Amino acid sequence: MADLRISGLHKYYGSMHAVKGIDLEIPSGEFTVLVGQSGCGKSTLLRTIAGLEEIDQGTVQISGQTVNDLAPKDRDIAMVFQNYALYPYMKIFDNIAFGLRARKVEKTEISKKVDHVSKMLSIDHLLDRYPRQLSGGQLQRVAIGRAIVREARIYLFDEPLSNLDAQLRDEMRGEIKRLHKELGKTMIYVTHDQIEAMTMADRIVLIRDGKIEQQGSPSDLYDRPKTKYVAGFLGSPSMNFITARIVTQGSGYALILENTATQLKIPENVSQRIGKYVGSNILIGIRPEHFSLNNERKPEGSGTTIEVNIDLVQPTGARTYVSFKIGQVTAVAELSPRDIRQNESNLTLNVDVNRCVLIDKDTEFSI
Repeated sequence: MADLRISGLHKYYGSMHAVKGIDLEIPSGEFTVLVGQSGCGKSTLLRTIAGLEEIDQGTVQISGQTVNDLAPKDRDIAMVFQNYALYPYMKIFDNIAFGLRARKVEKTEISKKVDHVSKMLSIDHLLDRYPRQLSGGQLQRVAIGRAIVREARIYLFDEPLSNLDAQLRDEMRGEIKRLHKELGKTMIYVTHDQIEAMTMADRIVLIRDGKIEQQGSPSDLYDRPKTKYVAGFLGSPSMNFITARIVTQGSGYALILENTATQLKIPENVSQRIGKYVGSNILIGIRPEHFSLNNERKPEGSGTTIEVNIDLVQPTGARTYVSFKIGQVTAVAELSPRDIRQNESNLTLNVDVNRCVLIDKDTEFSI
C-alpha cells in the first residue's frame, strides 16, 4: 500500500501557478527525493503534503486517508526544516521533547525516547546545552532528532543540508541515509543538489516548472533521460550537447558532428529508432565519462574516435577534466590523471556511442 498518494494537485499564488497537476505515489518505506532548480515547485509540493500550504485543487492521501482538510499535527508526518526551527531559549533535551510534551506523552516515556534518539544521532552529550552553543552539523542532528522522536508515518526534509559546508553535507548525507535504513520509514527529501539526489534516493522525482519531468531510480534518470532537460540537469560536469546530422552508412547510420568531418557510427540497437531522422539534425548528448583515450580498450560496438585540441586541463586528484572544441561547442572529457602528459596539446578520444543520448532538436525528447 502506498504511504502517500497525490492526485491532480494544483497550487496557485495569485496568478502564479506553482504546482501544475502533479500525480505521485510513494510506497511505504521508500526514500524519495524531489529535486529541481530553485523555484520549480518542489518545496511548495512538500509543504502541501505537510499541510503548511492549502491545496487549490487535487487530493493528498496518507495511508489511504484524504488529508486535505486535516491540520499538520493530525497528518502523522514530521518535518525537518532548512533553518532548523529550534527554540533558542530551550535546552536541546527540551527541543527534542517538545512535540512529545504537546501530545501529553508520559514523562518517563519522553525521557526514554529522547535518550534513544539522541544516542542514535550521537548528540546525547549535548542534551543540556542551548542551540547557540552548537555547530551547524549538531543543530541539524537536533532538528532531525526532534522529527524522528515522534515516530511518524512519513518524514519530510526541506533542503536540510543547504546551510552546511561541503564536508558536513557529506557526513549528514550518510547520517540521514543510515537513519532511513534503520527506521525503515517513508522519507521525502527536497533538494536542488543533484549529488544529494543521486546518492540518497531510492527514487528521484525531477520537477520542472511545477510539473514532474521524469521520475525513477537514480540510474534510470542518469543513463536513460527522457528529455534534454533531465540529461543536462544530472551529472557534473554536465552532459555535452552537440548538433549532428544523421546520414546513411552502408546498411546502417552515422552521425556527422556539426562543423566537423567527424563521423560517429550509430550502434545497431539504436538504428531502428532513427530512420525518420536521416538527413536531419539532432542533438547527441555525450557525458564526460563517455570519452576515453584511444589507447584504452574501445567500448564494444562503438568503433568511433575523435581528434581534439586541448584547451584546458583541470586536475582534481582522482580524475582530470579536459576541455576542447568539437566544432563550435566546448566539450569536457573525464579522464584518468595518468592519461594526460604535461604540455600535451592533442588527443585522440574514443566516444562510447552506445551510452550517448540522441535527442530530437525540436521536441527535446530523447529518441
